[in-house]
Amino acid sequence: MPAAAEHAGRKQVHLAVQLPAIHNVTVWSDPRSESQIAIDSFIRLARTAERGKFDFFFLAEGLRLREHKGQVYDLDVVGRPDNLTVLAALAAVTDRLGLAATVNTTFNEPYEVARKLATLDLLSGGRAAWNVVTSYDAFTGENFRRGGFLAEADRYTRAAEFLQTTRELWDSWADGDVPADAADGRFVRPGAGTFAHRGTHFDIAGRFTTPRGPQGHPVIIQAGESDVGREFAASDAEVIFSKYNRPDEARAFYRDVKSRLAAYGRRPDDLKILPTATAVVADTDEEATAYADEITRAQVSPQTAIAHLEGVWGRDLSAYDPDGPLPDIEPAPDALLLKGHSVFRKGREETARRWRKIAEERGLSIRQLMIEVHGGQNFVGSPQTVADTIDRFVQSEAADGFVLVPHLTPDGLGDFVDRVVPLLQEKGVFREEYTGTTLRDHLGLGSPKETS
Repeated sequence: MPAAAEHAGRKQVHLAVQLPAIHNVTVWSDPRSESQIAIDSFIRLARTAERGKFDFFFLAEGLRLREHKGQVYDLDVVGRPDNLTVLAALAAVTDRLGLAATVNTTFNEPYEVARKLATLDLLSGGRAAWNVVTSYDAFTGENFRRGGFLAEADRYTRAAEFLQTTRELWDSWADGDVPADAADGRFVRPGAGTFAHRGTHFDIAGRFTTPRGPQGHPVIIQAGESDVGREFAASDAEVIFSKYNRPDEARAFYRDVKSRLAAYGRRPDDLKILPTATAVVADTDEEATAYADEITRAQVSPQTAIAHLEGVWGRDLSAYDPDGPLPDIEPAPDALLLKGHSVFRKGREETARRWRKIAEERGLSIRQLMIEVHGGQNFVGSPQTVADTIDRFVQSEAADGFVLVPHLTPDGLGDFVDRVVPLLQEKGVFREEYTGTTLRDHLGLGSPKETS
């Protein structure tokens, strides 16, 4: 049977990579781990992803360093460069790889963000993407003039209007405003860039300075799992990140989000669902399992285990043995010892009850419990096992692909690219070469949603 016929009708796998620089995913103690802020680290990981024909390279955002008991949380990343500045540098050393950045809508302005993203799209030849997020706490807001005054419910309405406004700014330049023989922008239509937006959160008018990039609009990404977040993704996003990387949960999330698209006149393929995931590859399944356990124990060190428990208990638990049982005292719900970490933001009393139940039923120590609830690797096995599992996940409509988060910076993606990607290509579910030049091409997306 010809290969084309054998693979006909199979869904294509979409792959992206995130620089491992937040939470406890990175194994800092590994001698192969290098800087997460040096330009060489960004370049090496991006070039590895491009060699693997990945859709895009993603940078998360940190507007404030996390704190533990009033001090910078030194078990986590320390130092966060500006995303768009880094991606602009990567545009010069990559050719096809998409460049995606988280940019906050609570503490920025539409004109500034629209201009920077349009610039990145122009510089990269149409490879820019924007992960639209809100900020949830006054702790982060202390770094900005707004502080924490904006109510959480208002942050979603602001985000929706923020996105609408940036689209209006991008659309203020028509595709023909810069003639093909005047790419330097010297000759443009007199009305190009004029805009006026009158809304609840933004009342602006003027002239937008930056012509439309090759994509028209950068690709819009969203990462909400609440009902409001899912609805926002269904109406406006083109990629949604998901934390659901176990098959049953992932399929339920996939069905729910995709079912909402029709209400907005959109097709299921107009939104790609990409859970974050890890992959541990070795010669055999047994070797990979042993290596995955080693990685997880390094990620959830004894110090990390106690700090995360303190994040929920709101108490100093430094006297407790991480290899011993959970504390016999109840949490202090109004005390917050680990700030800037969304996992410990809400429902801490319920989380403590759930954790205690898991620990008692399974006889887990503090560290074993933290590994159970926070650790663990997603795709573990030989290259063939990992490729088969990823393919099965996508063909069963549990995801459209994955955002891989390696445990090493910056060289933790190499084994996957060299050993798993060729097998996905043999299956006919992953490209052997880029067939387009823009991120929209890679993702199979159509023209952007235009403002009315």
